[in-house]
Formats: sequence, structure tokens, C-alpha cells
Amino acid sequence: MSIIIKQAETEEERKGKAYVHWRSWHEAYSDIVDQSYLDKLTLEKCEEIALKFPDNLLIAKDDDRVIGFVSYGDCRDEDLSDTGEVYAIYVLQEYYGKGIGNSLMKEAMDQLKHHSTIAVWVLKDNERAIRFYEHQGFHSDGKESIHKLGSPVAVIRMIRRKEDVF
Repeated sequence: MSIIIKQAETEEERKGKAYVHWRSWHEAYSDIVDQSYLDKLTLEKCEEIALKFPDNLLIAKDDDRVIGFVSYGDCRDEDLSDTGEVYAIYVLQEYYGKGIGNSLMKEAMDQLKHHSTIAVWVLKDNERAIRFYEHQGFHSDGKESIHKLGSPVAVIRMIRRKEDVF
């Protein structure tokens, strides 16, 4: 296993990101999100997303295979100022526990270091992801939202302040 973390540069790498996005949703959310919603989330739809939003995208590669990614940028929440956001981070299930998520998050945090706070939204019932973010220094700030993913699902916002961790 020879893992590297890098900016996604080619269409092939962005399509690899799309595969990770598609497969990870089906692996991680099968007990949280309606199957009808997951069935509509096709590989082609994930490729459209990946090609439409190519910026601020780091990928993890095992040799030539994309096995994980993180996307990030300025926070979209109007109630937070001077805040960056991790929009998405996913690693293929077969690579869980190998430190790849940690490496991706470290690189994203480095890209967002000019912000005083970093936010991430996570499905409230995704205990594995919540534990991962807590390990990264994030904690819930009490903000919740409901997203319609086939049926309504709760998401919570977690934040990490520069003075707490950096």
C-alpha cells in the first residue's frame, strides 16, 4: 500500500472521487438514509457533481486508485464568520482504520488554517463519523437541521476552533 494525498488534477482523478462518493454513501448510509434515495444516487450523478465542482478537492490514492477524498472551502453558514468548512470527507470502507481519513483531514485543516473556526455537518445518526470528527477536535455546537434524503434526516453541525486545537 502506497498512499499519497494530493490535489485532484485530472478528469480521471475526479471520476475516482466520484466513485468513492457513490460507493461510500451506499456503504456508510444504508441504515441511515432511505434506500430509495441511495438508489437515485448513481455513479453518473456523482461524476456530474465531481466534474462540476473540481476546486478545493484533495484525494487519497493507493497507487493509481482513488480511495478517499475531502472537499473544503469557506463556510456556507451565515451565522458563522471567519469560518472554513469541510464539505465532505469519505474513504472507501476497505481502507477504514488505516489513517487515511486522518491524513485527508490534516491536509484540509492545513488548507483552511487562515480561518479561526472550521465547521462540518454530519448526519446525527452517523455515530462512526461523529467519533471521527471528535477525534479531530470537533464538537457539536448545538445547531441542527433537517435534510430530505428520501425521508427527513437530522444533521448536526460540529465545529473546531483554532485556539482549541491548532
